[in-house]
Amino acid sequence: MESPKIWFITGASSGFGRCMTELVLQNGDIAISTLRKPEALVDLARKYPEHRLVVLKLDVTKPAEKKFGRIDVIFNNAGCLVVGEVENTEDHVARALFDMNFWGAVNVSKEAIRMYRDVNQSRGGRLLQIGPLNGFYHATKFLLEGFSESLAAGLDPAWNIKVTLIEPGPFYTSIIDNAVNVPPHLAYDNSELPSVAAMRLLLNGDFFSDDAMKAVGKITVVFKMFHSSTLINAAIRNRSLNNVFPNRNQRRT
Repeated sequence: MESPKIWFITGASSGFGRCMTELVLQNGDIAISTLRKPEALVDLARKYPEHRLVVLKLDVTKPAEKKFGRIDVIFNNAGCLVVGEVENTEDHVARALFDMNFWGAVNVSKEAIRMYRDVNQSRGGRLLQIGPLNGFYHATKFLLEGFSESLAAGLDPAWNIKVTLIEPGPFYTSIIDNAVNVPPHLAYDNSELPSVAAMRLLLNGDFFSDDAMKAVGKITVVFKMFHSSTLINAAIRNRSLNNVFPNRNQRRT
């Protein structure tokens, strides 16, 4: 019988991180869940013993390494959202977004590689990167996509480390409620502009699926199915974008 997988989950207070924590525990695996406010998982901590659920403040792998001796899967999910045109977003807001969504993810990724190579050794491990659609938020995640491709390309196959980029699409989680909303720029009054359409969709609750748990369930299935170093399905992503912005590929004259 296969031993339980040990999952390290960032951004576990709500949304995909919370759903993944619940699903991992339901599947009989072990969850090390990190977040800024550990009290958000107090209900799960009461339900599951410490050898099944470890709740840590922020993204630190050392306690998990010391307690369990390894980590099998890292769900690199922590992030925040800014809603607004690039032009009207102040620098300090954009920089804070990059610090969280890109550099935060990079730091976790570097620690993941170290652990998978030096601690897990031939056992390796899986790094799941969560990426999106618009403005600076998209920029941070697009940068993460390029970083993930470069990271995967540079790994020695003997380390048995898999890097997977996941772009789940529009699911309603608390990241929408906690988004930083930038006042709209008056020049962006053309309703056909992608930035205007995206913000209109963000305000329309019907655009989002509310079944984040179903999305997370599919993520766990996909990571078991694919064994390539990097999984980035550009065709699916582009088809989704074309459904939202049907004129986005038309040449402007």
